[in-house]
This record gives sequence, structure tokens and C-alpha cells, in this order.
Amino acid sequence: MFHIPLGEDLNGDPARHRPGRSDVQGEAAKLRSRGPVTPVELPGGVVAWAVTGQEQLKRLLADPRVSKNPNLHWTKWINGEIAEDWPLSLWVSVRNMFTAYGDDHRRLRTIISRAFTPRRTEALRPDVEEITRSLLDGLAASPGGRADLREAFAYPLPIEVICRLFGVPDETRPALRRCVDGVFNTALTAEEAFANQTEMYGILQEFVAFRRREPADDLAGVLISSRDEDGSRLSEQELVDTLILMISAGHETTVNLLDQAITALLTHPEQYALVRSGEVPWTEVIEESLRWQAPVANLPLRYAVEDIDVDGVTIGKGEAILAAYAAAGRDLALHGDDADLFDLRRANKEHISFGHGVHYCVGSHLARLEAEIALPRSSPASPTWRSPSTPPT
Repeated sequence: MFHIPLGEDLNGDPARHRPGRSDVQGEAAKLRSRGPVTPVELPGGVVAWAVTGQEQLKRLLADPRVSKNPNLHWTKWINGEIAEDWPLSLWVSVRNMFTAYGDDHRRLRTIISRAFTPRRTEALRPDVEEITRSLLDGLAASPGGRADLREAFAYPLPIEVICRLFGVPDETRPALRRCVDGVFNTALTAEEAFANQTEMYGILQEFVAFRRREPADDLAGVLISSRDEDGSRLSEQELVDTLILMISAGHETTVNLLDQAITALLTHPEQYALVRSGEVPWTEVIEESLRWQAPVANLPLRYAVEDIDVDGVTIGKGEAILAAYAAAGRDLALHGDDADLFDLRRANKEHISFGHGVHYCVGSHLARLEAEIALPRSSPASPTWRSPSTPPT
């Protein structure tokens, strides 16, 4: 999960990233204490504005004066002030709808939306159910009845689902999984991040070549057809970069949703009892988990197209913006003094963990489908499932 570990001594300077630190919500609380909009230093000394207030972040996400295209609107990127080996370069250098703005974004999102429909997602229900059963059977056979739920359940389920959706061959999946892990690992050195990026491009370029040789009615096939029928609709780089976006985002975020929902229930037995008794439906578990522990804690980057005033703070034209979803999910201004509590009976579970505005996550319905199937079936029949000693990171 991408997050920004902070140092202890802020002294009015930008909050600073420290690789290896993992107190996500502790760091989010420190950011909130500095106000709803505050500077933060990312890996490589890159400074951005972290927006931690949910109302402020929601406004910015829907503001047409906020772009995701660094080539047009991030001054330091345009001026060559960001090193080529910057560890987070893949997050901003890809050319897909994640980094597109205006007409380009509408073009790319339309192509994805027409392919990644709710109907196609719903058709995956039997696959999700079958994968879930298989993984749980494996857990039941674990020696001593103990297993790593993240590694053996929360992790393999989404990657298997997304690989089936896109038609990724079995032999390609282990290397692809390793590369996706690297994309979200902010502790990688610049050299490691660049090597991981290079390997990922190689894997997906080979996959595209394979799918062209052996066409299929999967999501990759649909995207490749869009590219090959009329190259003006989708360039080759946009095709590969779209695969990077859909496979990595469609995998990692759902891993974290499952992992964090399970951990929340196991560390809050009184809340778990409400679900097991039927007093609270599983849909409430999903929404409160998304609010309480955003699957992506901090999402880089957006850029101010012009000077933007946010509650008295000016984000200057060409400056970078970090969406601090973890901090926003526990915004006291919206959720009150008990915002840190995991409470399934909370009346207002409003969150923006899937984003907001034109960049709202196209895969949100798939993530919810997987959670709706996986969480109830992974619920143990007796309270022998031991709670982990630490919360998720």
C-alpha cells in the first residue's frame, strides 16, 4: 500500500518520507494536525501538497483546474527537475487514463468503460466463488490450522481474478505479481524501482504480442482490438500502460480491502459478533473498512492547472498534489471525535477511497463484488481464528 511515512520532528517543514516506516494512520493523523492542506516531501526530495480533509479533497478531485498530466501541468517535470530514476516515476510517466487530462482522459476512459462493464464484472461471479472456495480449502489444510491470511487468501484471490479477466497466462503470473508488488513498494531504491519498471514493461509487451498471436474474448483482447482497428484511438504505449494500470490497481487495492476488513473484524470482536449474528450486513463491513483504512493511503499525483485557493491555502500553478485518502477517511470534521473507531453501526460511512469525479475508479464494482463473496465465506464458524498482534500496513 502506498503511504508516506513521516519523521517525528516536523518544525514547520514539509512532512518527510522515511522508507520502512509503516504507521499509516499515525502518519495520517500527523498530516491532519497540520491542516487539511499541507506540504509533504516524497521520496527523492519531491515536495507535494497533501490534501487530508475529505471535503477539501473531494472538491479538488472534481475541480477541472486539477490535472493528472505531468507533461502539461507539473512545472518541475516539464523543466526536467525530476530525476529520470525517481522511485515514483512510473506513477506519473505512464500514458493511460490515470495520467490523462481533458479530452485525452475522456477518450481513454470511454474505451475502458465500454470494455470493463458491470455486466462483464458480474459474469466473473462464478470465477470469484470458485477461486474463493479453492483458496479456503487450501487454508483448511494448513498444518496446525494456522495460515497467513494475506499471503494465502487476500493476496492470491484478486490477482487470480484480474488475470482471468485480462487473460494473462498462468506462466506469466508469478513474475507479473512480483512486479506489481514493486510498483507499490516505496522502500525500493531508485535502481530497484527502475529495474522493476523495465521488467514490468517487458512482461506486458510480451503478453500483448502473445494475445495478438492468439486472440481471445478477454479484456486484453478488447483493448488490443481498439488499438489495432484504429491506432488513433489507442497508441501502443497507451495500450501497455493501460494494462499496467488495470492489472496493478485492480489487484493491489482489493488485496488491501480484504486484508484490512479481515484484520478489522478480528481486532474488534464486538463488531465481528454483529456481523456473525446477522445484525449488520457484510456490505456495512466493506464500506466501513474502506473508510477506516483506505486501500491506497496516499495516491500520487495531481497538478494545479492554475493557482487554486483551498480554504486559505494557495496551491500554486504547476505544483503537485497528493491525495491523502487514509487521512481523509478519518477526518474529524466529517466523522466526529470517534473517527478512529471501527464502527459498523456508524450512521455516516462516507468515504472517497475509490476516488471522486472523472477519475473515480472504474474497477470499484469488481472490488466490491470480490469482497462481498470472499469476506462472508472466509468468516470462521467458531472464534478460533486468532487475531493478529498488529494492524495492517
